[in-house]
Amino acid sequence: MSGRKWVVTSAWPYVNYEPHLGTLIHLLSADVFTRYLRMQGDDVVMVSGSDEHGTPIEVEAVKKGVDPKQITDENHKKILEILKAWEINFDNYTRTESEVHKSFVRDFYDKVYRNGYITKREIEMPYCEEKKMFLPDRFVVGTCPYCGYPEAHGDQCDNCGRLLEPKLLINPRGVFCDEPITWKSTYEWDFDLPAFSDRLEAYIKSNDALPDNAKSTSLAMIRDGLKPRSVTRDNRWGIPAPFPGAEGKTIYVWMEAVLGYVSATKEYFELRGESDRWKDYWFDKKTRFVCFVGKDNIPFHTIILPALLMASNEDYVLPWTVSSTEFILFGGEKASKSKKKGIWSDEALSAMPAEYWRFVLMQVRPESKDTSITIESSMGRVNSDLNDTLGNYVHRTLTFVDQFFGGHIPDPGELDTESRELMSYAKERAKAYTEAMDRTSLSSAVEEMLALARAGNRYVNEREPWKQVKEGKGRDTIYVASNLAKDIALMLYPIAPSSALTMLSFLGLSPSWKAVDSELSPGSSVSKPHPVFSKISPKKPIEPLLPEIGIEDFQKIDIRIGKVISAERVRGSKKLLRIKFDFGGFTKTTLGGLGLKYEPEELIGKKIAVLVNIKGREMMGEKSECMVLAAEGSDGSLGILVPMRDVPEGSRIH
Repeated sequence: MSGRKWVVTSAWPYVNYEPHLGTLIHLLSADVFTRYLRMQGDDVVMVSGSDEHGTPIEVEAVKKGVDPKQITDENHKKILEILKAWEINFDNYTRTESEVHKSFVRDFYDKVYRNGYITKREIEMPYCEEKKMFLPDRFVVGTCPYCGYPEAHGDQCDNCGRLLEPKLLINPRGVFCDEPITWKSTYEWDFDLPAFSDRLEAYIKSNDALPDNAKSTSLAMIRDGLKPRSVTRDNRWGIPAPFPGAEGKTIYVWMEAVLGYVSATKEYFELRGESDRWKDYWFDKKTRFVCFVGKDNIPFHTIILPALLMASNEDYVLPWTVSSTEFILFGGEKASKSKKKGIWSDEALSAMPAEYWRFVLMQVRPESKDTSITIESSMGRVNSDLNDTLGNYVHRTLTFVDQFFGGHIPDPGELDTESRELMSYAKERAKAYTEAMDRTSLSSAVEEMLALARAGNRYVNEREPWKQVKEGKGRDTIYVASNLAKDIALMLYPIAPSSALTMLSFLGLSPSWKAVDSELSPGSSVSKPHPVFSKISPKKPIEPLLPEIGIEDFQKIDIRIGKVISAERVRGSKKLLRIKFDFGGFTKTTLGGLGLKYEPEELIGKKIAVLVNIKGREMMGEKSECMVLAAEGSDGSLGILVPMRDVPEGSRIH
């Protein structure tokens, strides 16, 4: 199915800290999903922005003695740099200080007020005697009455996700002085959320695209009884409330940020000189509006945002799905900007390239339960799954095309049963991949891609095309393997776009899903491939020098230049290669662990430094008689040692 219309969004990150991976995963999910949709030929607008209003920024500005906008200008710029580094390409990544956003929010709430859904009431608010200020809900903490979490905030419990009010907390206290709060009278303007209970329940129950966790959480809130939600705060840093008599009040940051999905779309088309085209997306019932959020933000997107859009009395599109994730845990604890607990974006990129992280985060995306990750475990996934399973499969397959068939896809002739079954399996995996993506189960899509790569590796290892070609066979094997490589590269594109584009360029293809439905044409060109991924390891200090030895010890070592006369993989091992050397007057064979870094064919004819007088040993039922000399980097890189100038086989290294 193609030609669909979408608005894809992610929750707006708050700009008081650089994002950690728990925040970044929602921005990344939106990018991955959008790239997939565009491969399908769909019409997509992807928007988000920096959430920069509210008390935390205001308090930080007071502490630093600067204007709040000075802080948010700097932090917004950092986030734009992070998005670029992570290849997250929003059509419009804006900010809540945007004039378009501020104007849209004020006009929107003026409509809701005139429609009768905003009311004024006198309330008692928590007050900090030390700071002489009213405390917004977020700056009151206490014990959650629902789950007993002792550090719940006055607007929401970060543990169970329930929406709260400060008076619902047990033993509430202020965050500034950690003392019990006092209460003083003031006025606030409330949104009549209960008025939409029935419409919200019908919307949620009838929406099959909403995930189960979003449905159950939202329906439970409706059953418990929705309460009016405060729209205003006594902050100075924010969007001034448009209601009569509300001078000095600003719109509560969450009640304005959720409207940013609309205002960002509006701004995007205004910047393109198409001022009214945003309405083609937000008032067309065929549009699918998708939000990528954390589970703690579900109520704002399934309850509050839909109710606000209903309250406008305009026919806005409601969220088609809210793709929520559970928590990413670091050391068993939830990522937290305020507690500085987690892996931060700059720290992540210092350990691995962004495309490696994109793969890992989509693979472990916590769609059904909380997931723990570390930098070390993420490196392990890159090495075993992205490099060894996927990257190595594509590289070795296209290398076979280059070396055995002159860089052209071979004509397979009539496929045997095994090959036909694998081609059918590839279509099944591609179908399962699209189904997973369509329901925003991005981690499931990654697993479908890896399943195909594993099947391709088994097929190639069992059929051994490097032996088949010596008998005039193997065309069908290489043809089938190449088609799997094509499909894998296409599946990889939304997840690791630059790497996938490199793979597709070897095949002369662009990232269009139509290419999955067609097979490679026999005779079509394949350019000379090179490895796209490499193993990675934690950065380690250079190994200390070994104790000194005398010249007599060195003279016991016999290192000679050997010419590789044959090389092949050892059956049952991904790592071992059986390499036979000619040393001029004699030959020796080694079983070397080079198979993850070198294809056997690329070693034939090479002259390599070899230790020839090492005592032989048995490995996998075979004898290894010598040892290849190679340099291994702390990053997992491996390089065989070769002479700079041509020397005869058997030349001794002194």
